[in-house]
Amino acid sequence: MKKMILIAAAMSFAIPVYAQSLAGTVLTVGGSAEIKVDNDQANLSFYLEEQDKDKAQAASRLNQKMKSGTELIKKEDPQAELMTRNYYTYPVYSDEVQVAGAQPKKRQITGWRVGQYLEVKTINLKQLPATVASAQKVMSLNGIHFGLSPQAAAKLEESRIQAGYKNFSDKLAMVVNAMGRKLQDVQIESVDFDGAALEMPQVQMAAAPMMLKGARVADSVAEPSFEPGSSSLSIRVNGKVRLK
Repeated sequence: MKKMILIAAAMSFAIPVYAQSLAGTVLTVGGSAEIKVDNDQANLSFYLEEQDKDKAQAASRLNQKMKSGTELIKKEDPQAELMTRNYYTYPVYSDEVQVAGAQPKKRQITGWRVGQYLEVKTINLKQLPATVASAQKVMSLNGIHFGLSPQAAAKLEESRIQAGYKNFSDKLAMVVNAMGRKLQDVQIESVDFDGAALEMPQVQMAAAPMMLKGARVADSVAEPSFEPGSSSLSIRVNGKVRLK
């Protein structure tokens, strides 16, 4: 009987000693959150390429078609943002078979290739199929990807931060509870809102243009189908707390 009393007394004495030793302990707790939202912006890349024996003729046809294609896009989507990229001109050489042992011949220029890219950014996704189909009467669609516009991302900033801090608070409560303490026993020393990231979907790119001949303007092009998908706004919240 005396032995059991001594053990019970020792156990009742150990608990407050352990709890008391946690005072002043600094804990690092991390929380995270992710918000998925529908994409509201499309980024497209169109291109044109012309080939001709006469460099001026190739450039002239290209310029006319690019102007026509640009006007078609603006007509369908007046609010779209357009930007010209990578206007190039380079020669096309003849394919001559070199005879073994003979002096290499200088390859002759047989024509010229002239090309240009046009980037389009728009939030008018409802009109997008019609806009693309109209542009494809003249130009080729080289690539497209969807994401969030800066305006949409800014509106979601508060929700992203709140979700991250709530997850941090929930984890802190679980850690403190596991240690036999209450949230009233905790003093937050610092909180770092870090690791914010916007996960963009993979870019869907068409094959790079090869040797293309000048194509005639099509009378009509069937409208394509697009699925804008969604993006993930994520955040990580790290905090340091001290037990009182």
